[in-house]
Amino acid sequence: MIAIRAATPEDAPSIAAIYAPHVLTGTASFEIDPPDARAMRTRMAASEGLYPWMVATNGDMDGGVIGYAYASKFRDRPAYRYVCETSIYLTDASSGSGVGRLLYGALVTTLRAQGFVHAIGAITLPNDRSIKLHEAVGFRRAGVYREVGFKHGQWIDVGFWQVQLNEPVVPPVEPRKFSEVGVVRP
Repeated sequence: MIAIRAATPEDAPSIAAIYAPHVLTGTASFEIDPPDARAMRTRMAASEGLYPWMVATNGDMDGGVIGYAYASKFRDRPAYRYVCETSIYLTDASSGSGVGRLLYGALVTTLRAQGFVHAIGAITLPNDRSIKLHEAVGFRRAGVYREVGFKHGQWIDVGFWQVQLNEPVVPPVEPRKFSEVGVVRP
């Protein structure tokens, strides 16, 4: 049975291990050197309690982390604070098993409960599996930046998918901290 929970600093080594192959051999990340557990803990702490970091565990006796998803600031300017960017990474073994949909669904539902208005997902193209996952939890294609990343000897397009989480109201309501809302399951 798969369990979804808030990530803790103790999950940083597992998160770094899941992310490393995506950095080293894939194009889902434009990083070149995989961050270590310390760097992941720093990234998690930088969310300042506002942006969720979640993990999926295999539910076995060891409760090993098999995937993680998180939200982050979309852009630095204050007018963007009602929008966030989302990411998800899974172990190769759990990819295609439904874990991604459970985990990403919980992230989107949590962001909705926090009061964010939109979430943006950036997907390196082509990537049919990621597109299907994003669309399964409500994202729709919003646009493409052509040949904006160069990795592994090739130029890579980045597509943007967007989901409306809440109605945009005037004046906007400030999103609540993840630490106040916790993981909300769909």
